[in-house]
Amino acid sequence: MTKTPVNLQELRRKIYLKAKAESTWRFWGLYVHVCKQETLREAYRQAKSNGGAPGIDGITFEAIEESGVERFLQDLRDELLSETYRPQRNRRKEIPKDADKIRVLGIPCIRDRVVQGALKLMMEPIFEADFQDGSYGYRPRRQAHEAVQRVAKAIVSNKTQVIDVDLASYFDTVRHDLLLRKVAARVNDDKVLHLLKLILKASGTCGVPQGGVISPLLSNLYLNEVDRMLERAKEVTREGRYTHLEYARFADDVVILVDGYSKWAWLAQGADRRLREELAKLDGSSTKRKQNDSTLPRVEVSDFLVLISGECGHSEEFGEYDMRQR
Repeated sequence: MTKTPVNLQELRRKIYLKAKAESTWRFWGLYVHVCKQETLREAYRQAKSNGGAPGIDGITFEAIEESGVERFLQDLRDELLSETYRPQRNRRKEIPKDADKIRVLGIPCIRDRVVQGALKLMMEPIFEADFQDGSYGYRPRRQAHEAVQRVAKAIVSNKTQVIDVDLASYFDTVRHDLLLRKVAARVNDDKVLHLLKLILKASGTCGVPQGGVISPLLSNLYLNEVDRMLERAKEVTREGRYTHLEYARFADDVVILVDGYSKWAWLAQGADRRLREELAKLDGSSTKRKQNDSTLPRVEVSDFLVLISGECGHSEEFGEYDMRQR
């Protein structure tokens, strides 16, 4: 398997370590690395390895390689350096979700996938350093079965009061202004922020396209404060080695499990209230509450398993180091 080039890999590692060491540091000078031929070449390799149909322009990988990949990448680099790059509209494709529902994918054309991939290569190590342990969806070196195991372990330890919330049309309701503010809290690079704004506008006035290369990273960033709140709730109610609350989030599905003893009913109620308060701050995400019972209905575990197994997609490796070693 072809690995990420050493220079790029080492740069990403250094960015991650800096971000992990200094939680308020704002990174500058990223745009020049986004535009490097090495970064674009790696973004193209990853896009090709993921496959996928062409975007609205109809151009395929075969057509690009017939004309010359290096020329394609150089032209793209020139557009980025001259700041004349403009992403094209995403091609909309409807796919069945449930018996009576559909999911709308926004498929970027290949040139836009490469640019999104290059931007992701620079932004991912920053925000991965900030993401929480209970977040599993579409993250490097994290798998769906790990989220299921986390829930199963909580059940075995008697955390059987369940709050299961999904976010209706979550990807479609992400507010661009809020998202850009969250990015700007860690990125002090106007050109990167402008490029990201162009990418977001290509999908409409709000939301991130399901099908975009950078969308999973941005979606996890959008919900990171929810994860932080749950981590705090877990820690402040800890008694030595034993915790009375656990949670797992996979994209837009959140499961919170609270100690089953009746004296911890207040914690379940408080976690439910605080979760909705955090979601309300996102102002546009509608929530659907599935269960909040004193005992764990078996359907909830199977629902969570089906949901995250169905959502699980390809996740690229993040260099040569394991970010679970924190």
